[in-house]
Amino acid sequence: MKIQIFIAVGSWERWHWENPKTLAAVQKMVKDGALEELQKCFGARMEFGTAGLRAAMGPGVSCMNDLTIIQTTQGFCAYLEKSFPDLKERGVVIGFDARAHPASGGCSKRFATLAATVMISRGVPVYLFHDITPTPFVPFAVSHLSLCAGIMVTASHNPKQDNGYKVYWENGAQIIPPHDCGIASAISENLEPWPQSWDENLALNSLLLKDPYEDMCREYFKAVQQHCFHRDLNKSSEVKFVHTSVHGVGHTFVQSVFKAFDLCPPFAVVEQKDPDPEFPTVKYPNPEEGEGVLTLSFALAEKEGATVVLANDPDADRLAVAEKQKSGQWRVFSGNELGALLGWWLFRCWKERHPEPAALKDVYMLASTVSSKILRAIALKEGFHFEETLTGFKWMGNRAKQLLDQGKTMLFAFEEAIGYMCCPAVLDKDGVSAAAITAELTSYLVTQGTTLTQKLNAIFDEYGYHISKNSYFICHDQDIIQQLFERLRNYIGKDTYPKECGEFAVSAVRDLTTGYDSSQPDKKATLPTSRSSQMITFTFSNGGVATMRTSGTEPKIKYYTELCAAPGNSDVKQLKAELDNLVDAIVQYFFEPEKNKLKPRPE
Repeated sequence: MKIQIFIAVGSWERWHWENPKTLAAVQKMVKDGALEELQKCFGARMEFGTAGLRAAMGPGVSCMNDLTIIQTTQGFCAYLEKSFPDLKERGVVIGFDARAHPASGGCSKRFATLAATVMISRGVPVYLFHDITPTPFVPFAVSHLSLCAGIMVTASHNPKQDNGYKVYWENGAQIIPPHDCGIASAISENLEPWPQSWDENLALNSLLLKDPYEDMCREYFKAVQQHCFHRDLNKSSEVKFVHTSVHGVGHTFVQSVFKAFDLCPPFAVVEQKDPDPEFPTVKYPNPEEGEGVLTLSFALAEKEGATVVLANDPDADRLAVAEKQKSGQWRVFSGNELGALLGWWLFRCWKERHPEPAALKDVYMLASTVSSKILRAIALKEGFHFEETLTGFKWMGNRAKQLLDQGKTMLFAFEEAIGYMCCPAVLDKDGVSAAAITAELTSYLVTQGTTLTQKLNAIFDEYGYHISKNSYFICHDQDIIQQLFERLRNYIGKDTYPKECGEFAVSAVRDLTTGYDSSQPDKKATLPTSRSSQMITFTFSNGGVATMRTSGTEPKIKYYTELCAAPGNSDVKQLKAELDNLVDAIVQYFFEPEKNKLKPRPE
């Protein structure tokens, strides 16, 4: 192992000669004989998957740095050359967020420039945004400009030391298999830097380099305005909003989208509105974590008399929403709850414009399989189509594109992790358009004498209460994770799953790791399966559904639970108590946190 590490270090030092900071860091580790640190940096290369890459910035093959960006882009470029005969006519788009890591000299803008350099060195036209943009602008540009692919350099809501490399295909959606394996293989075949891969001046002075910033901003806001249904109401609305970009890229773009909807601009949280890669005011730059990230937003809202807070994550592809209650407390909506509100709203607005019943046969909404089933309940009553996909917008984006190509109306898609696709011009989650549409919904409800909270309860009254409870455990030991899931697959003997969980009877099991589904006549799952990740869903006789899965980007075992009640069962207190008991049983009998030394989600 020691010899292998030093061979890897030797190759890396030989190729990584342009960045003195990371080179010096590695040379110091070698000089000091810091084998543990070297093992961490060089023990295993980052794996390229459907989520692209995401890792800490720093030296070595395990981290995001100049060399690994060049190697990744060389592989991606080689794969694109095989896939698209017209690559040199159409080109690719590259965007970046505001992340930076002074210790290693790495930052999103530099990584994006190096990626552009690699592509241009092979004669590929590159549309490189000159400044930070929200992630949704990259898939929008791919679709709008009919490009072969897109690259977004971002780590979204990950800790400040991380960065990422997200890839979109020509259809404007994130890549799915087999492209991930094909790109990963091409990367391993193109590790040595090509002659001009380090020559940034080549890219910056090339006629193949174009800046799409102004055009894409204009065209994006034009596209999302098609989902502005109450412009006159917006102009006269007196609702006050607060917005935070959590030190990310969202401030300018949310101000602009409010203007595009003729909404009064939201009050910006001054301490968080400008990009800052240190994220100084939050422990985690993730609005999904809840109130801790929104403390400054609540304070500003109290000062300005605002009743709704909108929060984007640092790359502005997600949206969190909170509303002030009559009690004076703030309610932070879960992703499932906001999904119910936005789904109801977009369907209502569509139906006003298309009252003829026949039009319903071509209308679709999507949600990931770990998200609430509320859209399914609405679809059953209203007559449109609802489909589940695998977890992640890569699956919803690709399915949405298929439906659009068939002439269908793709109305809305969402995932519980506060991700929403309200406008099919972007085949990915988009926190910018979702912010404006949520604001318009809020303004409309005020004219009806109601609030987001009251409307959500009305939706549940009409279509059935859907009570969710999601969380996770932290586990860095892959062997323990494997053993935990294998135990569930061999619960009372080989190839047997649990028939009960404490007092709760299991009525069906779907295992998307192995492809087993007890509810299907042939016992085979209809959704795609993958042995590279763990995912089991249990359906319970009381209407409960629980999914346990591993994260593709974090050391977490996540669980998603929901109790789906029939319309008319409005005893929310009893439903919540029943779901709490179900979650307690799942934790006790399926997770066994003490035995497996699992760390609970930090408060």
